Amino acid sequence: MPITNEKDWNDWVNANDDPYGGACIKVAHRVMEILDEVDKFDAYEIICQANDESGVGGITGFMAGCVAQMVSHCHSRGEEFRKAWNGDIGKATGQEDSEGVLNPAVLNISY
Repeated sequence: MPITNEKDWNDWVNANDDPYGGACIKVAHRVMEILDEVDKFDAYEIICQANDESGVGGITGFMAGCVAQMVSHCHSRGEEFRKAWNGDIGKATGQEDSEGVLNPAVLNISY
C-alpha cells in the first residue's frame, strides 16, 4: 500500500486505539488497499465497501469524512480520492470544488 505520509498515518493509528477511532483506521486502511487494486472508482462506494469488509459494524457519516481525510492525506492516490469524494459529497451542497475534504456530517444551514 503506497502510503506517502507514514508519520501522519502512524500518528493517526496510535491516537485511535479506541473502538470509534479504530473503526475509522480499519476502514481507511481497507480503502487504501482497494485503491491499490482498482483503476477507476467511486469514493463513496469504496468507503461503503471498505466499511462492509472491515468488520467494524458500520461507520457514521462523520466517520466516513474522517476516513476520506486520512486516505486523502496519506495515500499516493489521495488527491484523486479527495476530488472524487468531494465530487460525490459536494453535489448536494454545491461545494464540489472545495480544497479540503468535505465531511457529510457537517451541515451548512442557510437562512
